[in-house]
Amino acid sequence: MSGPGLSPQEHWLARNNFDLLRLLFAGTVCLVHAYDLSRFHELAWIASFLSSTVAVKGFFVVSGFLIFMSYERSSSLAAYTGKRVRRIYPAYFTVVMLCALGLVFVSTHAPAEFFSLAWLKYCLANLIFLNFLQPTLPGVFEGNPLAAVNGALWTLKIEAMFYVSVPVFAYLFRKVPRLPAIMFVYCASVLYWVLLTAIAERMGNGLYHELARQLPGQLSYFMSGAFLYYYLPFFVRHKVNFLAVAVVVLVINRFIPLVLLEPFALAVVVVFFGLFPYLGNFGKHGDFSYGAYILHFPIIQLLVQAGWFGDSPALFLAAVVVAVTVGAVLMWDCVEKRFLFRSSHYIAAGTEKLRHSEAAHMPLPGHKEA
Repeated sequence: MSGPGLSPQEHWLARNNFDLLRLLFAGTVCLVHAYDLSRFHELAWIASFLSSTVAVKGFFVVSGFLIFMSYERSSSLAAYTGKRVRRIYPAYFTVVMLCALGLVFVSTHAPAEFFSLAWLKYCLANLIFLNFLQPTLPGVFEGNPLAAVNGALWTLKIEAMFYVSVPVFAYLFRKVPRLPAIMFVYCASVLYWVLLTAIAERMGNGLYHELARQLPGQLSYFMSGAFLYYYLPFFVRHKVNFLAVAVVVLVINRFIPLVLLEPFALAVVVVFFGLFPYLGNFGKHGDFSYGAYILHFPIIQLLVQAGWFGDSPALFLAAVVVAVTVGAVLMWDCVEKRFLFRSSHYIAAGTEKLRHSEAAHMPLPGHKEA
């Protein structure tokens, strides 16, 4: 709750919708991948209405906003690093090793062939966020349209690099004027994306498209989130004007590319709905978005390989949603929340919920429980 002693940023950040937004972004990526990996024509409508690309960009905007906030609120670099490692790596390690060990049961290779040099390379590369070096496991998903075990993990590499870069940028912002520095990094990121994309189209080489979407090309979204965090009071005062201009830019961008303006316009829309209007505490039971994001790809791949619901795309989609939901809840309860600091707002929310529950069951004065 906000109070008279809070700063303007803390006042507006006391309650927000970022947990809900991340859940929606993760759900969007999951649904689009259900179509992309299954190739069911009946599910093509998903890609017509939803965009996994926009959802991932939205994730990067939210990260820019919240991770800079996390760093600025941390008592030290060690405290910041501890929070970031605890939040991202335990679940990441779990999903990588679950796939590395569990998928032996669906591999077309015998265990002796499965646990090979390629298996070791998969473990080592993926555990240090370099999944592009070895995205497949021996004999796994080879009959699927795409053989990658977990193609969604490429963004975690960028996320980890964002985490490392934040202390560097924060230090830079204290040495030089912050606004010009943010604008310079933003423009350099857009220029990198434009150049790599142009080279890719000219040479017809998909490698350059992949390079375009790596860290430098995504910094414009991250830095947009950082700008809106650092200049939140100004954004709040002019939020309606910001939103109106951003919507116009995004509409025009659908017909005429506005590559220099699109990242910031998207960030304005994301942060606006991240703060206004407040829709409730969607994190009170936990943050299931991360688990859903890192688990959905191998779950979909397993369903595709098994051929279940092959004659019913609707049932296939329902099975994906149910399986991913169950997996995300288990990942949160069994792994993620056990590594969070007690100061985490998710842990605090659970403690508050328990306290209210105990108070509700506390006998009234003069009343004896049976």
